[in-house]
Amino acid sequence: MDLTVVWAFIIAFAVFAYVVMDGFDLGIGILFPTFRVGQGRNRAMNSIAPVWDGNETWLVLGGGGLFAAFPLAYAVILPATYPLVIAMLLGLVFRGVAFEYRWRDAAHQNFWDNAFFGGSLVAAMSQGMILGALLQGIDVEGRAYAGSWWDWLTPYTLLTGVGTVAGYALLGSTWLIWKLDGGVQRHARYVAKRAALATIALMGAVSLYNITLNAEYASHWLTAPEIYYVAPVPIITAIIALSMLRAIAKDRTSKPFWLSIALFFLGMSGLGVTIWPNVVPPAISIWDAAAPERSQIFMLVGVAITMPLIIAYTVWAYWVFRGKVADEGYH
Repeated sequence: MDLTVVWAFIIAFAVFAYVVMDGFDLGIGILFPTFRVGQGRNRAMNSIAPVWDGNETWLVLGGGGLFAAFPLAYAVILPATYPLVIAMLLGLVFRGVAFEYRWRDAAHQNFWDNAFFGGSLVAAMSQGMILGALLQGIDVEGRAYAGSWWDWLTPYTLLTGVGTVAGYALLGSTWLIWKLDGGVQRHARYVAKRAALATIALMGAVSLYNITLNAEYASHWLTAPEIYYVAPVPIITAIIALSMLRAIAKDRTSKPFWLSIALFFLGMSGLGVTIWPNVVPPAISIWDAAAPERSQIFMLVGVAITMPLIIAYTVWAYWVFRGKVADEGYH
């Protein structure tokens, strides 16, 4: 197989792993103000205490992999989204600091709770808007970004940002349905119903917007023979969405979370179909942006060693902390 395609799938996998794993703890942060001060918030935070920092490993792998395997794409995307990247990193920093300090500075716990919420919201919104800025197309001249400082701020990027916030809230609420019980679980189920409806509606809105955004995007979905290959994606997405709503309503525990992950997978697959084979729409393909083949081979050896270790550690961590979260938590 073409090494460039292999690297495209490796980075896509890392991004998906990050979105799912860090998505549910960002989602808990987004939902944090809706939980009752005290045991409700403590139990929600304790559900992610053992794993939240390890989840961000995939962000490093995705960003580092993009820099190493597709340096031209990295050099174009970063200047086009500097304000959003800075906001995302600051949000993640605030979230991380607040996560630890709320337990150690009881006198200012309300401040740290707000910082946890604000950092999670800003990080999620920024990630969604970065995706939107990429999908709407980046102005490139030669091999450099040629747009302005504010090209990333459009109605479309705001839509993708809000959609990401809703999706993360869905992941977070379904995670809490699985990991908690009692009143906090009931509240999480109540929130999950609304987050699911918002996520489905916003996914549909973004999909329709994509078709009007770019003629090439529309051709990937609406012209033959491509339509015969991609038609299963929206059909399966609709089935998964209905199954997830039913699982939430029927008081299932783990099933809503796994179905929400499936919904994210299909959504990201649809976005992949939309922009393929470009890595920087509308003009830079994965082959245009790729590093030399010898560099790709060298890096692939490293990834072949490190990625299985990361996956194994992640699986082990989640296995150790499986089951319901105890009231006393891990702090």
